Amino acid sequence: MQDTSHTTLIALARSAALDFAIYGDLESIAPFGGGLINHTFVSVWDQAGTRVRYLHQRINDKVFTRPDQLMDNFTRVTAHIAAKTAGMPNHSRRTLTVVRARNGLPYTRDAEGGWWRAYLFVEGVCAKQVASSPEEARMLGAGVGRFQKQLADLPLPRLHETIPNFHNMETRYTRFHTAVAGDLVKRAHEAREEIAFMEANEERGLILIRGLQNKSLPERVCHNDTKMNNIFLDDATGEALCVADLDTVMPGTVLFDVGDLIRTVCSRAGEEERDLAKVAFDPRFFDALIAGYCSEANAFLTKEEKRLIPEAGRNITHIMALRFLTDYLEGDHYYATSRPEHNLDRCRNQIALIKSLDATLRG
Repeated sequence: MQDTSHTTLIALARSAALDFAIYGDLESIAPFGGGLINHTFVSVWDQAGTRVRYLHQRINDKVFTRPDQLMDNFTRVTAHIAAKTAGMPNHSRRTLTVVRARNGLPYTRDAEGGWWRAYLFVEGVCAKQVASSPEEARMLGAGVGRFQKQLADLPLPRLHETIPNFHNMETRYTRFHTAVAGDLVKRAHEAREEIAFMEANEERGLILIRGLQNKSLPERVCHNDTKMNNIFLDDATGEALCVADLDTVMPGTVLFDVGDLIRTVCSRAGEEERDLAKVAFDPRFFDALIAGYCSEANAFLTKEEKRLIPEAGRNITHIMALRFLTDYLEGDHYYATSRPEHNLDRCRNQIALIKSLDATLRG
């Protein structure tokens, strides 16, 4: 449902926005942000003379094949955090607030069958691509640790797996090997070095998924996509107020979240950087990040989870490199690209970070 023209999407977004239980007059709606998966729009409403903004997203149902289950997770998680933070300052900014459709459901459907959701626009926050200081890294770590702690007692039933095997390195490697062997879009020759790196690192890459399988790592509720631009920082205080982009909140190991934090916070360049000389792991940011994270998470982490924190950073960087490379070899089906080698460049960026992380932590 994502292959729709820009003009049509704007019309669908406006129609969908009017389906939600939002009071006032819709003044405008426009594309927002640079997300790679869903189409996002911001709307402005006149509510008795006060302008209020909302976010609307058309859920990518090629990636998330059960949007109804996704939104069941979404509403359960946000309601649980809202209850935990009731009475705190900035309560309505500490988790996303889902706006239900006029029929009571947490989503609506458009004329093409697309799935839409809406929630309050969180004002006075920013999301960054690169951490600016160790103190900011500490704030980010504390924010994710707090998010995990808030969800540690989420009642049953178990959350839906919105993308089955999302961080299952065994499954990712099976798909990678199939892509290399088939070479359907004739790109393998351009990625010989990257393919060789993945083949050489396969066994090490299985450590977290095997820990879940043999139960040495407990299954918990985790975000599964805690790159730092999914964490809203308060413009005034720098506090990590809210964790966003909740599509992948589902069962897993909390080390998936720690790993993505390490991957994005401790690199001095974003994953789109093509100058690999700028891609470097910074141990100062790592130390601050983990100190912040453990200040909130120590109470529930096991000894084995704590032991694997450094390896988690390498593991999630590895899986992202593998995903970018596999998507490149398959013809760029998953991630939005702006040039033929875009996903290969992203893969190279992540491999450079792995090498820098290895050299730093070993030293």
